[in-house]
Amino acid sequence: MADYKNLAKAVIDGVGGEGNIVSLYHCMTRLRFKLKDGSKFNKKELQNTDGVITVVESNGQYQVVIGNHVADVFDTITKMYNIVATSNEKDTNEKKGNPIARVFNIMSNIFTPIVPLLAGSGMLKAVLVILTTYFGMSAEGSTYMILSAASNAVFYFFPLVLAFSAARAFGTNPFVSFAIMGALLEPKFTGLMQNVGDIVEFANLPIVLMGYSGTVIPAILAIWAFSYLERFLNRYVPNLIKMFAVPMLSLLIMVPLTAGVIGPIGVYLGNWIADGIAFMSGTSGMLTGAIIGAGWTFLVMFGVHWGIVPAMLNNLSTTGFDTIRPPVANATFAQAGVAFGVFLKAKDKKLKTTAISVMMPALLAGITEPIVYGLSVKYKRPMIAAVIGGTLGGGFAGAMKTTVMAYVFPALTTLPAFMTGTFVYYIISITIAFTVTAALTYILGFDEEDTKEPLPKDQPKKTPSVTRSIVLSPLTGQIVPLNQVKDPVFSTEAMGKGIAILPEDGKVYSPVSGKVTTLFHTGHAIGLTSDLNTEILIHIGLDTVKLNGEFFITHVQQGDDVEKGQLLIEFDVKKIVEAGYDVTTPVIITNSNDYTDVIETEQKSVKKQDVLLTAVVL
Repeated sequence: MADYKNLAKAVIDGVGGEGNIVSLYHCMTRLRFKLKDGSKFNKKELQNTDGVITVVESNGQYQVVIGNHVADVFDTITKMYNIVATSNEKDTNEKKGNPIARVFNIMSNIFTPIVPLLAGSGMLKAVLVILTTYFGMSAEGSTYMILSAASNAVFYFFPLVLAFSAARAFGTNPFVSFAIMGALLEPKFTGLMQNVGDIVEFANLPIVLMGYSGTVIPAILAIWAFSYLERFLNRYVPNLIKMFAVPMLSLLIMVPLTAGVIGPIGVYLGNWIADGIAFMSGTSGMLTGAIIGAGWTFLVMFGVHWGIVPAMLNNLSTTGFDTIRPPVANATFAQAGVAFGVFLKAKDKKLKTTAISVMMPALLAGITEPIVYGLSVKYKRPMIAAVIGGTLGGGFAGAMKTTVMAYVFPALTTLPAFMTGTFVYYIISITIAFTVTAALTYILGFDEEDTKEPLPKDQPKKTPSVTRSIVLSPLTGQIVPLNQVKDPVFSTEAMGKGIAILPEDGKVYSPVSGKVTTLFHTGHAIGLTSDLNTEILIHIGLDTVKLNGEFFITHVQQGDDVEKGQLLIEFDVKKIVEAGYDVTTPVIITNSNDYTDVIETEQKSVKKQDVLLTAVVL
């Protein structure tokens, strides 16, 4: 076993020393730190440390990517230092942590699972506008009414959707949460109100009536309060009657409390936010848009953009349009401009191909992470170009008070959602962002030689004894290019070259004959070394380490010899997705540097044991 003491010391020094660490745990490839003082985190020093692949900062968590030897480094650290080492991230979520980071994390947990639904419903709403405006569809016809119901349902019942999602984020009963907010949409309750602000009595106490359909903040506040009430009731209600008594008391207390106090506060707060954004836009729309266009990418990188998403949704529910999303779109198209500029400037054919491949997901789906981490951050000067382009485009969009009618990901495919009275200005703004950024990226240039981090000292290059190594598909599913995986550690090839699969079923088979060299205790990832010395990592889903083994069953142990096609792991795809996780599974050759090239399959979908990757030495 290699000696990791020097690497362990370098990592601890880089995060600010033993005394700066609140807690530490690791997943399949990364050491994950919670720190007392983030300013002591020396990212540059860590990135230049032999043995560290890359460094990621997100939501108050500091991740040091080690690779296959992360468990060994973790064990070395815990032996050398007196550090609180935990088995999973849940143990690190202490109440005394950074409250702002916790709020952003909670917002992320609430909104991430429902954003695709919002985007889909919003696009359907936009398509209906086009059909009625340009193609003669009658807004009075039954076809329109049915499609309108499909597009409006999520927004009308949005408090119910939010209640269910918030319950999972706050760790409370989602079905009781659903019923609490459902009571405020129930016809007998809504029938009490003739006008907003009407007052009725409840047990001789006044209740101010509000309309809650489409609201955002009341549901989040109500379920947050309910999470404390439920814990209190579970502590003191006798087990004999707990099954019905806790839900009954929860409804008895929370429905009047929400209707009388929490709900009105949430509605007024939402209106104040909408008025505040309207004031900012009216006072200096150009400055507001420029700030958003310049800074949105950095908010996404640090994971704090989720704190602004509720404001966008609140605008849509209260006014029917939003002025934040158009400047955000300029940040997206600026990153696409980076990719185009790199394509025009680069001399290396592989870099040109990479630039075009990462530009298309940005233009067609609004996915910019591969560009941000693979080009902008990596080469630095393109990020400067993107900030300038985003500033100019966002400033123009803000100055012209550009609007959007639905919550969608900014992309060419979602243009219908921006077809309001300011659509022309939106097109002009994203064109500015894209072209200015592309031109500046070309003019400023970048260092094409700055492409790879040095190999860890404990991972010397090896020369394979063969010229070709075949890796079969461990799964049946759809192929996903690695640069489209929503995790920069994989999409930037920091872990090595490979490909990803969106699985159709939950069975992982061995892609090679060889040995199980690493098997994480949660079962979400496995490392294999083939008989031909090819090192392979299969990482089931993204961030699934947080499930702590739930929904995974392993059929092998670390150190086992395995044959091609042998069943390694089973996992429940449906339940993992329902828990809010992306099941896209990267398959990586972690010792890619040992090979001249790694050739990916050209198939769009694969069955288990199809040829997936071919590692070649010329």
